[in-house]
Amino acid sequence: MKTSLFFFFCCSLSLLFCFHLPRVSSSAGVDRLKLPPRGWNSYDSFCWTISEDDFLTSAKVVAKYLKSHGYEYVVVDYLWYRRLVPGAYVESLGFDVIDQWGRMVPAPDRWPSAKSGKGFTEVAKEVHSLGLKFGIHVMRGLSRQAFDANTPILDITTGRAYKESGREWRAQDIGIKERSCAWMPHGFMSVNTSLPAGRAFLSSLYHQYAEWGVDFIKHDCVFGADFNLEEITYVSRVLKKLNRPILYSLSPGTSVTPAMAKELKGLANMYRVTADDWDSWGDVASHFDVARDFAKAEMVPGEGLLGNSWPDLDMLPLGWLTDQGVNRGPHRQCNLTLDEQRTQMTLWSMARSPLMFGGDVRKIDMTTYKLITNPTLLEINDYSSNNMEFPYVTGKILGPTMSHLTRQSRISMLNRGSDHHHARGVGLTSCKDPNANGWSVESLDQYHEQICWREEGEKLNQEPLCLYKRKPLLASTDHVLYGLDSRQLFTSDDRVKSCLDASPRHKITSREWKKKQPSFSTCKGDANQMWKLSSNATLRSSYSGLCVRVKQVKANDIRISGVRSWIATGRRGEIYVAFFNLNVEKTLISAKLSDMAKVLPGRNLEVWSGQRYGAVGDPLEMVVEKHGCALFVLTCS
Repeated sequence: MKTSLFFFFCCSLSLLFCFHLPRVSSSAGVDRLKLPPRGWNSYDSFCWTISEDDFLTSAKVVAKYLKSHGYEYVVVDYLWYRRLVPGAYVESLGFDVIDQWGRMVPAPDRWPSAKSGKGFTEVAKEVHSLGLKFGIHVMRGLSRQAFDANTPILDITTGRAYKESGREWRAQDIGIKERSCAWMPHGFMSVNTSLPAGRAFLSSLYHQYAEWGVDFIKHDCVFGADFNLEEITYVSRVLKKLNRPILYSLSPGTSVTPAMAKELKGLANMYRVTADDWDSWGDVASHFDVARDFAKAEMVPGEGLLGNSWPDLDMLPLGWLTDQGVNRGPHRQCNLTLDEQRTQMTLWSMARSPLMFGGDVRKIDMTTYKLITNPTLLEINDYSSNNMEFPYVTGKILGPTMSHLTRQSRISMLNRGSDHHHARGVGLTSCKDPNANGWSVESLDQYHEQICWREEGEKLNQEPLCLYKRKPLLASTDHVLYGLDSRQLFTSDDRVKSCLDASPRHKITSREWKKKQPSFSTCKGDANQMWKLSSNATLRSSYSGLCVRVKQVKANDIRISGVRSWIATGRRGEIYVAFFNLNVEKTLISAKLSDMAKVLPGRNLEVWSGQRYGAVGDPLEMVVEKHGCALFVLTCS
């Protein structure tokens, strides 16, 4: 058996698209419920502020340029029911539009066709006329606004208020106020699904969505750290009984494990497995371990609702974007380099994640367009099998520095000393732990301050570990929004702009942190990045309730994972091999063909000279740029 090298990319756009496998339409005669979902979502480019005109204009672009590549869903993300008026923002209360039954309806100032009780009916008709499918984002259970108003519950079997045991049931009878959404506590709460009235309310919600013509539901605050299997199970049951399929997506993905996801068997079609992914290298790199774990657990794909289910690595924040949590539409370019964007798209494809593009399609540039429509990557995403991380790969840094540490490893260790045998590690602990005491404010210059850690007995001339204060998110340090007088911290490399995260959007206990470390990610102004320096010299997050401590760790305990590789097989017998360079230097990445045979039994591999690229030997190797990737298609004969 011989193997020829036909295709790879790592350096230039022309090389990326230099070879195409024989095209087979990913849509022709195929039930896409059996394939990873693909489409466009409004969140990364509009946050919550999108209007009907902006949405339908975007849908027309998707229909014209992306539909033929399998992008078939157009999804309105969260807060479509919130009026865009002064005082309304992500965390505000009292600006949402609900009907007499406590159900969210589109805000008519943003969605004028929703007037007279039409909901999203007219928008869905327009989307369907374009040959696309229409999706919406919804939250868990019941809104706080409906709970406070104590609205009656609709009985869809009678069209009247739900009655049982001789009385009319209302929102406050079914809402569980203490089970509010962790990341939107003012917004939504669970309903008691053990009560017939609670189930009647959920039925009225999802039957209304079906009547509007919705084809895709992104159900948020029910998975991960907010796992609510009871609500998921009942909603899935309602959707299954409808007279047409509705794709069921779950979110968020914080703290998700394969074991948790296995409880969803047969219930959903896609489920988030990570926190929100934005356009920072740290966010992209954090997906490698998660994608590996779900592939190893043989959950790509799994059994889903009327089809398959897929671990979802989140949207692709490429092209023209907005920022998280703002009242503003697209206004900036993606912060990822082109190599980093290729790495993201390639990992998502090799892991067979749903591909939901998040950029502003109205302003999509040719580079972004060619990347998200690359036929080989889409072929891999649709039809490859045996997808897994390939562990038998080595890397050699082609640079003079010690930058073989990944960026995340370097930041997490925060090594400030000259001792190469030990480094400082950041962890979380109970604020009652005496080892958490040691933080103080020190002057950085005449304009700036820093928060520094000095252990008892540490020499004053020894360089301390310092984190640097950023400007407060709000000049008044708004207590309503964050609940504390906070300071946000970031590392000394201001170009990186990585902030210390206390926890991923949820309160956690010390027990949960036994196997976890705080992380650094893009500074977003989230509550989990807000800290308070207490009078007892502790640095506390009121979001997690824990404090930061610093301890010495052996430098050789640092996990170095500067190169990664994935492997998969194609439907025509080809083998896909992807190299990923997580280092900050150009790296030579190598893999032996004999090792590929270990993970692909029954294939005896040897390489011969590819016509276009010269001699290709064993090991298979490629010099890959910083944060870049190389993709090979090996054809066996």
